Amino acid sequence: MPHEIVDTHLHLWDPSHLRYAWLDDIPLLNQPYLLTDYDEATTGHPVAQMVFVQCEVDPSQYLEEVAWVEAIAASDSRIAGIVPWAPLEDGDGVAGVLDNFRDNPLVKGVRRIIQFEEDPAFCLQPDFVRGVTLLGQRDLHFEICLKGDDQFRNCLELVARCPDVRFLLNHVGKPFIADGTMSPWAEMVQELAGYDNTWCKISGMANEADMERWTAADLGPYVKRVVEVFGWDRVMFGGDWPVALLATTYDRWVNTLDAIARDLGADDAAIAGLFARNARSFYRLQAPA
Repeated sequence: MPHEIVDTHLHLWDPSHLRYAWLDDIPLLNQPYLLTDYDEATTGHPVAQMVFVQCEVDPSQYLEEVAWVEAIAASDSRIAGIVPWAPLEDGDGVAGVLDNFRDNPLVKGVRRIIQFEEDPAFCLQPDFVRGVTLLGQRDLHFEICLKGDDQFRNCLELVARCPDVRFLLNHVGKPFIADGTMSPWAEMVQELAGYDNTWCKISGMANEADMERWTAADLGPYVKRVVEVFGWDRVMFGGDWPVALLATTYDRWVNTLDAIARDLGADDAAIAGLFARNARSFYRLQAPA
């Protein structure tokens, strides 16, 4: 019987409503992806709850994105959390926005993507560090989305400077799976896991592999490493739909991760943690009645 899923990484968008410039050159994704489409894509998998994660909307529209998702959540309570974008690089200037987020029961944290910044030390700018620190003061977490060894090293320093903030690594840190490269990612993810205020989202992995020819064997060593260093209680499933469609169907991703986890010795309790329980704990979600 399929296991219950709390999907910690759901994207929804409508390019006719809000502007997503990055979609312009990706025909498969440059179209509306709405909750009805997600329901069709997840057929056969009991998704009980979802967390919406910001979609790199035009920065001028980030609050409109939150409002748009809130309206969807008002008609479908399965959307149990929102992780919006915010200009954390504004330092104390972002405090008012974060106050509003703190008072919104759906908003759980912030994702300000680091990956697209040309300066690998962007996340160590004093105002950015200050912005991240302000999250912790409001009991909001920070989701790390990075790419490359230099950005990862600097994010480790960011985590060290913000001991009172909870951090969630997206997409297992985007290792170079297509190349089969493990180091220095393996060492850095171990260092990250050494901080007890960090968790890891197992998501987006097929997109970092050879998107047309990947196999479970390609992903397995990276899942193994994450579980070795974080344990089964600090990892959680993310669908990364619809971005993942560039490399996989939802069904294939769920079944692949389930098979890899069981090959690594996960029992039913660990599987339940990976696909639902850990997410509820981290995001502080109430299980549906």
